[in-house]
Amino acid sequence: MNLTRSIAQLTAVAGLALVATPAWADAITLDPTDIGQSWDFNFDGSSGGKTITGLTATTRFTLTAVTPTSYTFSYSLTNTTSNPLDSRVSGFAFNTNPNIASATSTGAFSYTTLGGNYPNGIGSVDVCFKGASTGSCAGGGGGGLFDGQNGTGSFTLNFAQPLSSLTLSDFFVRYQSITGAGKITSATGSGTLTSTSGGTTTTTSSGGTPVPEPGMLGLLGLALAGMALARRRRQTVRIVYA
Repeated sequence: MNLTRSIAQLTAVAGLALVATPAWADAITLDPTDIGQSWDFNFDGSSGGKTITGLTATTRFTLTAVTPTSYTFSYSLTNTTSNPLDSRVSGFAFNTNPNIASATSTGAFSYTTLGGNYPNGIGSVDVCFKGASTGSCAGGGGGGLFDGQNGTGSFTLNFAQPLSSLTLSDFFVRYQSITGAGKITSATGSGTLTSTSGGTTTTTSSGGTPVPEPGMLGLLGLALAGMALARRRRQTVRIVYA
């Protein structure tokens, strides 16, 4: 009885933890049937593991054309940083699956770099788009969007082999020229998918696709295993006293 009660309590705790502490995995998978569809993202801002309140941006990516080895998008990015902060969004970035072979871009962020390093603990990204001609994804060289400004353009992702679908994930923006945040003058923002529209689908998300934390999965597995053990013990008791 005590074992059964303990297992039930453990299962309840595991279930609550799974609901209360999701890890958000923001990624979009698309194919040629998605031409005309748009994806909206909200970006925060952080530096040294600390979120900077008021440092924000938004983007919309729209799939406009597809060939066997390329995907073309239009983009619209707005720097929504609010008082008392000021900032300049110098670029955006994401990862691709399969691996990208090359990229071109036009408009506000017309320079591209493959496999560059994103600061503030992000590390290597597959491709970044910048407002200035530099050899890295870290920024520099000026260019980009100041508070309240919107920039538009298009970019094309090219691949070495024909592909049936494409996945984009881990969306980031780079903030520079920050004032009003103490000694912090640059930061990185992580993107959260907020809505998908156009084409044949219109959906709204509160922040990506919920993925259970690995530790919570382990806890739930332990509870289920305990329940199976308790059931087996009850069956054994019935056999002994039959």
